[in-house]
Amino acid sequence: MARNIEFNEEVAIQKAMNVFWEKGYYATSMRDLTDAMKINSSSLYNTIGDKHQLFLKCIDHYIEVKKKNLTERIIEGKSPLRILEDFLHDSVTAIANDSNPCMVVKTAFEVAQKDKTVQLLLQKDTTFTHSFLVDLIEKAVASKEMNIHTTPAILADFLISSFSGWYEMYLINKDPQQIKSIAGYIIKQILK
Repeated sequence: MARNIEFNEEVAIQKAMNVFWEKGYYATSMRDLTDAMKINSSSLYNTIGDKHQLFLKCIDHYIEVKKKNLTERIIEGKSPLRILEDFLHDSVTAIANDSNPCMVVKTAFEVAQKDKTVQLLLQKDTTFTHSFLVDLIEKAVASKEMNIHTTPAILADFLISSFSGWYEMYLINKDPQQIKSIAGYIIKQILK
């Protein structure tokens, strides 16, 4: 009988998240996960649960890290417009340069349409990102950095939907300059 080993759950979830992020949910086996986490399967089942439960924890962990990073941007004290520009540029960089762009977008394409629990987690992320963007846009308009011709909520929806489109375009064309050009165009339109 295999002996259960003790492990740091947060570190193990980070390692599992990296496997899901790279391979996707369906292509990841339990063996892939236990090898990456350096634990045996009984330890995994006894502490976290099955593959699906682990995946949910990984998605939640990814979202919490992303929320923390977005919140830290505001604390840096830059202007709202500068934070928004940096956010857009960082999104482009993540899509065009990272081997594994946004896990939320990847999961939305692969899993969310068939898994209501995953869909709800991703909605939580989108709701937070939307509020973050609306707040930035409202502050940029109030400080006269921006003059928009729609509501902050519509502009935030547009930006969020653009990220998914950029990801899809990059997957198909593998052209980072195309994504950078689109982001540049959007920034110019925002600044009009």
